[in-house]
Amino acid sequence: MVAARDRSIERRWVVLGEDGRYSTLGRVSDPTEEEILGTEARLSAQGLGGWLAVMQGNPRIGSIPRLMEVRPLATPRRPFAEAAEVCIRGILASRTTIR
Repeated sequence: MVAARDRSIERRWVVLGEDGRYSTLGRVSDPTEEEILGTEARLSAQGLGGWLAVMQGNPRIGSIPRLMEVRPLATPRRPFAEAAEVCIRGILASRTTIR
């Protein structure tokens, strides 16, 4: 279990979609190139784009998470910063509704 003071330094690999949704790709180890390419193929098959990114911070508790772009996946049609902003707003909204 992560101590309270260490929660904000938690890091995870995520796939950030153009619409701000995200999915965790890996927390304990880095994703393989095969996993990344498979994810990109699935996004593309659905007509979606996104990014491989690193989320620093816990999305459920603690300080506001930060998203750092690693690389685009399946040709996203909007800027990373816009999708990241929508994602963070969604995370913060979900924190207020869970209580």
